[in-house]
Amino acid sequence: MTVITVTAPQGRLSVEQRRVLARTLTDAVLVPEVGQLAPAARVGFQVHFAERAPDMMAIGGVLLADAEQDVMVVDVAVMDADWRREVRAEAIERILAALAEACGLPAPSPAWWVNFRVIEDGSWGSSGRVLSILDLLDTGVFTEERVKAVRAALSP
Repeated sequence: MTVITVTAPQGRLSVEQRRVLARTLTDAVLVPEVGQLAPAARVGFQVHFAERAPDMMAIGGVLLADAEQDVMVVDVAVMDADWRREVRAEAIERILAALAEACGLPAPSPAWWVNFRVIEDGSWGSSGRVLSILDLLDTGVFTEERVKAVRAALSP
């Protein structure tokens, strides 16, 4: 279970860019999490797009309505698992690369920020109950290496 929320100025992303990002942002986090591109795992990912009027966002103390800045914030919330620094870094870099590609830019804007949050085991619910990443390890989407890493990260 992963929720990715992209907050951008109104009109910054076209419908076509959002279509592309729905898939590429999902895969940007999915691959490091499960260890491979596993399309069957995409069902556990949601991407939300939030738009803000330029007078409802600011950077450096200046409203976007008064400045030319390409600002976006991507908030990623994932289930507790093996999210060592290098795994988080891979996901963040993949997210920024997906944004740049969808926006037709050679590199991400320095004003695009990614917040990566790990939700503590036992603090995520769906289908009327509390879920754990451990519930998902036997689905066949995780590589054996990732299963071992997740089990090791969550063992007492």
